Amino acid sequence: MAQYVAGFDNGGTMIKAAIFDLEGRQIAAKGRHTPILTPKPGWTERNSEELWLHNCACMKEAVESAGIDAGDIIGVSVCGHGKGLYTWGKDGKSAYNGIVSTDGRAWEYPEKWYAAGIPQRFAERLCQRILASQQISLLAWLKDNDRAAYNNIQWVFSVKDYIRFRLTGEAFSEATDFSGSGLMNIRDARFDRDMLEAFGIGEVYDNLAPVKYSSERCGVVTGQAAKLCGLREGTPVAGGMFDIDSCAVAMDVTTPDEFCTIAGTWSINEYISRQPVTSTPFMNSLFAIPGYYLVEECSATSAGNLDWFMERFVNDCEIPAGKKRYEYFDAEVDKIPPEASDVFFLPFINGSNDNPLGRGSLIGLSAYHEKIHCIRAIYEGVAFSHKTHIERLLKTRPAPKAIRMAGGAVNSAVWVQMFADVLGLPIETVDAPELGALGCSMSAAIAAGVFKDYREAARAMVRIKKRVEPNPARTGIYAKKYEKYTALRLALEPVWGIFK
Repeated sequence: MAQYVAGFDNGGTMIKAAIFDLEGRQIAAKGRHTPILTPKPGWTERNSEELWLHNCACMKEAVESAGIDAGDIIGVSVCGHGKGLYTWGKDGKSAYNGIVSTDGRAWEYPEKWYAAGIPQRFAERLCQRILASQQISLLAWLKDNDRAAYNNIQWVFSVKDYIRFRLTGEAFSEATDFSGSGLMNIRDARFDRDMLEAFGIGEVYDNLAPVKYSSERCGVVTGQAAKLCGLREGTPVAGGMFDIDSCAVAMDVTTPDEFCTIAGTWSINEYISRQPVTSTPFMNSLFAIPGYYLVEECSATSAGNLDWFMERFVNDCEIPAGKKRYEYFDAEVDKIPPEASDVFFLPFINGSNDNPLGRGSLIGLSAYHEKIHCIRAIYEGVAFSHKTHIERLLKTRPAPKAIRMAGGAVNSAVWVQMFADVLGLPIETVDAPELGALGCSMSAAIAAGVFKDYREAARAMVRIKKRVEPNPARTGIYAKKYEKYTALRLALEPVWGIFK
């Protein structure tokens, strides 16, 4: 009898559910956009109940599309975007709208805390810099701005822990996500009340659920959830993980030798290490494989910028019938050689690499330029933003033989080649359309006892699809353009304060 595993992937704008066999072949997948609410500038929220129902609908449609018996699914798991804030109230419903990781409302809190020396005092426990989008900052903001909602909180969740709670009715804080929340002592994988008190939210300690690891069993699908999701009641549910861990294990980043970049809503650039890297202000978190840390440089400056531009400024009727968006724009972008385009884009619609007040900017426009010049500039600006992060990381370790790449940008052959040319390193992609769902499905297979660990699961379920070598001629051209991009980025840093 064939057996399967299933995964939910909750991104910043897209919800997906996918089913895989135990060799990593995707059997079915369904997805839905969840509306992002922007009640004020810099705020990004979603309706948590609607989010849950979209997860259910996606999984139900995937099971039906696969044409399999739900009883043959031996395990389920969830991954999702990190940071942000999802809460469950004492009144049996969400205490506040889900806050997405691109939200910048709490930008003042890290500034205030650093000025007071609080994160510095706990640096050995945190092993990361505090960001406006982390749970710790958003909880402090909620306490000061909506005390009724704050006082109603029963459980503090990440997005995937919230979905898993709705699946099982059991509350847990999975380690990969919460070690990136600013709430956790990641050296000891625990919550410390004294640290939370220093940040002014000591009472939150009682709202943090017990810590679990990604491949641990965290309950079973309830009868109510089974009806909504098309799953079998009693199906085991694994802890799941932060989506950047999920993509990493789905790309077989299981030793410190590998390096990966994820070009989605966020620019994620990472490798794993036996020790956190504390010599520079990187984001260190607990990796899905026990005993390893994920060393990460990130910002919300990646392919989401192109999605935004397309939604706001590109009419789908411009795209010829039968052509997909990337297919069409790849052909158009490739018509313009990199040396012939002098428009630069800072991909900062959700803040810059260093400054939450950064703003997206097209620089160098003249009456000559057309829309396609802007789109090429976005392609390049996103790749340059990744390069900014990757250069910082490579100061702490040798360059890899290749960089494994995931995220929406891998759907564009031109963009993948551009990444190889900009970085001057080969790019490898993986034969799996839904990497996040695959990675968390691997955790479900481990929890079900099929594999002993992620390395064994990767040997069975992961296949490298394509390797793209850099074009030496274009690497030199992009190196000069990157110098100009960096000069523009640094020149505008002092300006962002006017947007306070």
